[in-house]
Amino acid sequence: MKKINLSLFLLFAFLFASNGQNKQKSYDIVIYGGTSAGITAAIQSSRMNKSVLLIEPTSRIGGLTTGGLGATDIGNKKAIGGISKEFYQNIKKYYEKPENWNWQNPDEYEQSRNDKNEDTMWTFEPSAALKVYQEMMRPEKIDLVYNERLNRESGVKKQGQKIVEIEMESGRKFKGKMFIDATYEGDLMAAAGVSYTYGRESNKQYGETLNGVQANKLGLTLKGAISRNNLHHNFIDGVDPYIVKGDPSSGLLPFIEKGKPGIDGHADKGIQAYCFRMTLTDVPENRIPFKKPDNYNELDYELLFRNYEAADGALEDMYYYGESVVPWINTPMPNRKTDTNNQKGFSTDFIGQNHDYPEASYAEREKIIERHRDYQQGLMWTLAYHPRTPEKVRAIASQWGTCKDEYEREDGWQQQLYIREARRMVSDYVMTQRNCEGLDVATDGISMAGYGMDSHQVKRYVDVNGYVQNEGNVEARGMPPYPVSYRSIVPKAEECNNLLVPVCVSATHIAFGSIRMEPVFMVLGQSAATAASLAIDSNVDIQNVDYTTLRNTLLKDKQILVYDPNNSSAQKIDYIINNGKEGGK
Repeated sequence: MKKINLSLFLLFAFLFASNGQNKQKSYDIVIYGGTSAGITAAIQSSRMNKSVLLIEPTSRIGGLTTGGLGATDIGNKKAIGGISKEFYQNIKKYYEKPENWNWQNPDEYEQSRNDKNEDTMWTFEPSAALKVYQEMMRPEKIDLVYNERLNRESGVKKQGQKIVEIEMESGRKFKGKMFIDATYEGDLMAAAGVSYTYGRESNKQYGETLNGVQANKLGLTLKGAISRNNLHHNFIDGVDPYIVKGDPSSGLLPFIEKGKPGIDGHADKGIQAYCFRMTLTDVPENRIPFKKPDNYNELDYELLFRNYEAADGALEDMYYYGESVVPWINTPMPNRKTDTNNQKGFSTDFIGQNHDYPEASYAEREKIIERHRDYQQGLMWTLAYHPRTPEKVRAIASQWGTCKDEYEREDGWQQQLYIREARRMVSDYVMTQRNCEGLDVATDGISMAGYGMDSHQVKRYVDVNGYVQNEGNVEARGMPPYPVSYRSIVPKAEECNNLLVPVCVSATHIAFGSIRMEPVFMVLGQSAATAASLAIDSNVDIQNVDYTTLRNTLLKDKQILVYDPNNSSAQKIDYIINNGKEGGK
């Protein structure tokens, strides 16, 4: 009898445990991607009393903000509000504490992006950004899951046009009323069957001038201003592209595409180049010297050597601007660290080697990321130590190295690749160059964008004279901030009505080049979570959220929806609604 009772007890215990495991928690809002947009979306969801889950596919939250991009691309500071501004205010508070200055006296650090008496700070160490994000999230009710990647093949379960559940590669499933795709790649959006594109549209498609192939060194905006394409990021004249100089039969050097660059303004599937935004230091106690990769191939850097040789010794005169003859922008960060970015014809951007990334499998993406890291590690070793590199360049580059105290990897390199652009949603409203230049004005703005229209190089080719050139760089500056449409983060109603996409927004290649800045992603993340919460409260599809209610809620939460250069707190959205010009396609 005792054996029977024991068996029954074990059976009931097993059934009870099984029911507990199968009972799956459902959230109000499920956010996929712990980027800067994902974090602000999670914080806002919590502040609006919604149950929220934040899923990060890697082991580190914060995306590029905690992954190397410490020199914030601002555009216009007065256009940044809400949780985004709160983050930069908290960065300043972090550095007001003496214990956070380990390698430098704070009085020695020149804050080049800060004005006097600002309550914000716009340059920071990635590790500081991570700590600030964690502190901001701590008081909120946010469930955070690390190292879970979406099953992109069959991991999105829909009922009609609603996502009801997403499944990870591990088999874990998460239910929600509203979903937010905050990834740089747009994986949830794509898996949910939402329309998207990648690459460059033709100028003709949306009435633009700076989209498509951009091989010329000058372009014009729609208002007639000059866009100085390729000015700071191309080769010295006369760099030979062939393995044996002057001998086309010897083959092209690595990373040069065969054939012509294409017709200016025509569409292609090229992606602007990626790189790692390196965090470097010249403090000996914290520096990891650049190391030559095991698979180093000197031929990969032949174009670098030839570019220096083409300068004929006049290194100071070989580029249009920049004090350093080293091909980088080395922006100072606190604690004698840097945010190091691409500059000049052969630099940290791995031009043309990322075109498959948006649609690639996870395994293929990892290979692309590792290839980028190998290339960049080899580049830094070459600049610092290779005998064919000019001595003056070596003297500068060898002073620097990666940091011991920033990232999880022993070699001091981060995992986060700078995904400048991947997929872009195609919704009922596409942000275009016309929006950036103020010719079209969205009447349902949920954020301001204020950075210039910008694209890094897309490909490397041989020009008609038989020399190597880069193609794709665009730099058009000088526009005032402009509103980003709510409809540009919301899919078409017939495709999905409980998903928001605040990173891979509906925009053309050249417009996305202006929108794609981390402070704007933070603002869009907060706005997406606000809209999702209002949709839940009103029991409506995300496309049917009342814009007046949304606008008022955003303003209450200190978002900036209209730029007034004379009074940044004016918030005169009604002027745009009543007098602005409706735009977008």
